[in-house]
Amino acid sequence: MSQSKAVRWGVIGLGWFGEVHADNLAEMPDIELAALCTRRPDRLKEVADRLNVSKRYTDYHELLADPDIDVVSITTHIHDHREIAIDALRSGKHVLLEKPMAPTLADCELILEAAAQSDGLFMVGHICRFDPRVTIAKQAIEEGRIGNIISMHARRNLSKAIGETVLDDISALMGDGIHDADLMLWFGQANVSTVYAQEVHPGKNKYPDAGWSIARLDSGAVAVVESVWHLPESTPFTIDARMEIIGTEGALYINCGEAGLAIHDAQGVKLPDTMYWPRPLGNYFGVLKEELRYFANCVRKGEPPQRITPAESAAAVAWMEAATESARTGTVITF
Repeated sequence: MSQSKAVRWGVIGLGWFGEVHADNLAEMPDIELAALCTRRPDRLKEVADRLNVSKRYTDYHELLADPDIDVVSITTHIHDHREIAIDALRSGKHVLLEKPMAPTLADCELILEAAAQSDGLFMVGHICRFDPRVTIAKQAIEEGRIGNIISMHARRNLSKAIGETVLDDISALMGDGIHDADLMLWFGQANVSTVYAQEVHPGKNKYPDAGWSIARLDSGAVAVVESVWHLPESTPFTIDARMEIIGTEGALYINCGEAGLAIHDAQGVKLPDTMYWPRPLGNYFGVLKEELRYFANCVRKGEPPQRITPAESAAAVAWMEAATESARTGTVITF
């Protein structure tokens, strides 16, 4: 498409994060938030009225048949990803699919096959790859500043107040551990050889609140992922996310939990999000907007996204799927 033309974007799925996608897109120059879709008519009216979006669908097939839409964000439940993504790719739309790509590697492989046969571009929204703290760390690794990676450890923990709203849909390991699994494979440019994991389930939701996975990579490095959605409800962090990467010549420490701002009021101390999708003075800015801007530019140029490839997204799912199986069986999974 013409690089001077606005990219016409539709959002499929209007849960909390689908609405955040829509809000960000509505504020971005050179992007037109052109259509919204959810199965819930009341929710559709609420969001579409607020954002002044005229094209409204309760059936995503009708949105995909709309020739005026260039790109779709798929921000639905993970178990709906495979079917909707494949249909979207077969329709010829450009597709930004929220992470994780799908619940299983088998599902991912079906999506990859559809993407390979589609005229549309395809990217999975691994937002952390667009975080400047992470990308500067990646650059330092590529420059050889810490030598060869021998150890990586990450934690990405949330309060149980947040966890309880999500844990009927996805586990802590698959929901958030997948971020760090992806980053570790990206940093190490390596593949998983073996995986061992443990999960604990102190809450009442469907999926475990906490999980730990240790992987041996084919580079020889050891990588440990921790994801616990059971911090006290009073925890000040929006998310406590940190990673340590140790190499033969140095180390890196990434702290994505510190906001750089603490607000202490009558309700206690809170560290709000200042990086991913903050909204100072009523307008969004941050890493999600950078991710959306990147994919829009790929669409304008007709160039497949390179910041993260579909195969890399599938590799992260494969690790977390193996971790889930290891935790269930108590065995080491060999790739």
